[in-house]
Amino acid sequence: MCGRRTSAARRSTASESCMRGMTRAIFANCGQVCLNTERVYVERPIYNRFLEAMKAVAEGMRRGDPFDKNTNMGPLVSQVHRKKVLSYYEIAKSEGAKIVTGGGIPKMGGAMDQGAWIEPTIWTGLPETARVVREEVFGPCCHVQPFDTEEQAVLMANDSPYGLCNTIWTQDISRANRVAKAVESGISWINCWFLRDLRTPFGGSKQSGIGREGGHYSMEFYTEMTNVCVKL
Repeated sequence: MCGRRTSAARRSTASESCMRGMTRAIFANCGQVCLNTERVYVERPIYNRFLEAMKAVAEGMRRGDPFDKNTNMGPLVSQVHRKKVLSYYEIAKSEGAKIVTGGGIPKMGGAMDQGAWIEPTIWTGLPETARVVREEVFGPCCHVQPFDTEEQAVLMANDSPYGLCNTIWTQDISRANRVAKAVESGISWINCWFLRDLRTPFGGSKQSGIGREGGHYSMEFYTEMTNVCVKL
């Protein structure tokens, strides 16, 4: 979720920070992270500007050898998985998505073409009932939707069978804490993504699982309690 800034003087820095964070949240590891963001809700006054910036980021990503420090997007893990992700790209088109960028297979050249490469993809224009909005694609893609009120954003965020994590971007910390409490997920990151102290609880809600691990919470998660009842 991205909300508009409250201070014009800090607008540039906040915008850059949000864009870097959301780029990682959507495209890190070619979208193959359980904590990746595939649904993005942006406050309407900054929606068009955000979409243009995200499009530029996606189209400017450097694909190549993952061991090359200049690369920021590698291939998918296998051809089988690419076939699955591409099937969702086709589903998005059939459901009426507007493709902002991507949607296919890039030409890498030479031996690189044997890899499971795929384009980072951004969609808009789909209802919340669309499959690529409700199901996990596990690829470098996202659907971007505008919102008008905080309540509307929370309702859309919670309208999901999953609830592992969310990330909230705003300079209004009171608003961020209020939204974090309202969203049904195991982790709420505020103005960051993938930042975690391993002593803190990790886990999801709804179909994202039960229980928590991390720190002393792991003792309960990785052990089985046994009740031995003896009649004396």
